[in-house]
Order: sequence, then C-alpha cells, then structure tokens
Amino acid sequence: MKKPFVYITRKLESDIVEKLGNIAEVQMWDSIEKPVPYDILKEKASKAHALLTMVSDKVDESLIASAPYLKVIANLGVGYDNIAVHEATKRKILVCNTPDVLSDTTADLTFALLMATARRIVEGHEYIKKGHWQDWNPYLMAGYDIHHKTIGIVGMGRIGEKVAKRATGFEMNILYHNRSRKQKAEEELGAKYVSFEELLGQSDFVVSLAPLTPETKGMFNRKAFSLMKNSAIFINAGRGLVMNEADLYDALVNKEIAAAGLDVFEKEPISANHPLLKLQNVVVLPHIGSASLETRKKMMKLAVDNIDLALQGKEPKALVNREIWNEKKSQLHNKAF
Repeated sequence: MKKPFVYITRKLESDIVEKLGNIAEVQMWDSIEKPVPYDILKEKASKAHALLTMVSDKVDESLIASAPYLKVIANLGVGYDNIAVHEATKRKILVCNTPDVLSDTTADLTFALLMATARRIVEGHEYIKKGHWQDWNPYLMAGYDIHHKTIGIVGMGRIGEKVAKRATGFEMNILYHNRSRKQKAEEELGAKYVSFEELLGQSDFVVSLAPLTPETKGMFNRKAFSLMKNSAIFINAGRGLVMNEADLYDALVNKEIAAAGLDVFEKEPISANHPLLKLQNVVVLPHIGSASLETRKKMMKLAVDNIDLALQGKEPKALVNREIWNEKKSQLHNKAF
C-alpha cells in the first residue's frame, strides 16, 4: 500500500521528523527562514494526506477545498487563525495545534516585554550605543515601577494564568477579563474578574493575550485606549488583529497612554516604515513569544506527534476541532490511512 504524503512548510531538523518517515513519504520546504509560496503550498496540499504548517502559512478555504486527500493539519503554534477551521471541519479534516508546551516560555517573554517597556530597557541600550550618555541626572531614563502596580490580563487562558503567576512575584494586583471565570486563578493567584471596561480603567499594565475571534478583533480601539490611564502601558503578546494600530498610534502620540510593548501586529512582518516604529515609547519584537530553543523543539515534536497519531487512526494529542473526532473515531480506530 502506498504511503501517505506529508508536507512540512519549513525545513525542520531531521531527527525531529524522522518518525514520520516510518509511516509516510515526507517532503519539506527547503528553508527555515523563507516561507513557502502560497501557490507551491497549494500544489503540495493537493496531494497531501497531512500538512505541518506555521502560523504564518495561509491555509484558507480554497487550499483546503483543493486537497481531497487531506486528513490532518498540524499547526506549529497555539494559535490557528491562519487556518480556515470551519472549512476543514466541514470536510472532516483534523486541525491540531501545540498548546501547553509553550505556555511558560510565552509568559516569560510577555513579562520581559512588559518590563522592558516600563523600564525603558531598549531605549537605554540605544542611548548608550549612540554615545548620548555623557552625564547622570535623577530623571535619566526614568520609567515606571512594576511592583505593587495593577496588571489587567485580557484572555486568561493557559498563558494568561502563567503571566498572572509571574505577576505575584512582583506583588501586583491582578485583574482579568475572559469569556469565562477562572476559579483556579482567583483562588490560587488572587486574580479578580472584572468587566473589560473596568479592567481598562483600573490597570497600570493592560496585557492582551486574547485569541483572535470575531468578538475580539479590533477590541483595542480608540474607545478602549481612551478608557485607560494616561500612565498605562499596553502590552500585546496575543494576536495582532485584536488591536487597531492606527488608534494605538494616536493614543500614544496624544499621550492618552504612556507606552506600548508589542510582539504581534495587524500584518506580519511589520514594515520598517510603520509609524509605530518611529515612537520612542514603543518596544517591538518579531512575534517571538515561544521562541526559546527548548520550547520550539517541543512544539515541533508535538506537531509531528499529532500527525503521526492521526495517520495511524489515533487521537492527536492537541486537537482543535474536537467535535469531529467522535464522528471519525469509529472509522479511524486502529486503522492507518
């Protein structure tokens, strides 16, 4: 019987993907840095039984509709808004992601971004490199305290809870807003559930970790920024499209808020000429929330495991559209494609 075909959209280490070679024909795009062009991805998908994709790959309705053999899409990341999940579900295609293994690492980066923005770390670094440090004064690079301040977390999922745990070390007051109450976070971390508007008005640091949904898209807009304190700092390490960048720029220029730290953007990669990059009170990163060597390897291995299990007719470890699993289970159980 002919082996199923697996296509991987970046060049991953051979020892990570070798287990797939035991059950499938595996092809990889030949670059770790350059994304596979959409037309090539679509052509490969038309023959593939499984895709291992990056969050930057566009897996839209057209691509999925032209992939008659596709059984599973394993995305390298906790987010999956790059995939037309509804179309995949309609066609009984399993969609997988890589949660949990990246939560601590992303929380580390989120808090590092908060601290770098508040204490003007990047600005101070550049100040010295440009030869501007000629003397000292009491207000030289004075930023904002973090300890004993109020942090407001929008999106209290796995990563949000990890960020809240780190905030306890700084003796911060923790507020959160989420689609549902998180009793564990309230009991163990002292987090307090509030409305979105209350969180904006009371927080010294507003941290967005919300997933991208029709409800969250553009939620950080002109109105939202106007409700924040003038001394508030906005951190977005979740999804770029939950914020309106033009409104954020205006809020910063008009001093409605003090600063912003961003790991994600409306369009990625962000242009070097983007207006936000001209502002000194903005710290930006190239979407590296989970980018530690250890965690990225764990994510790759989990994505590979998801495909390996799916192609053997077993339940993947991290399944997004779980509603179709029970329907497929009787057909897939103990049966390889």
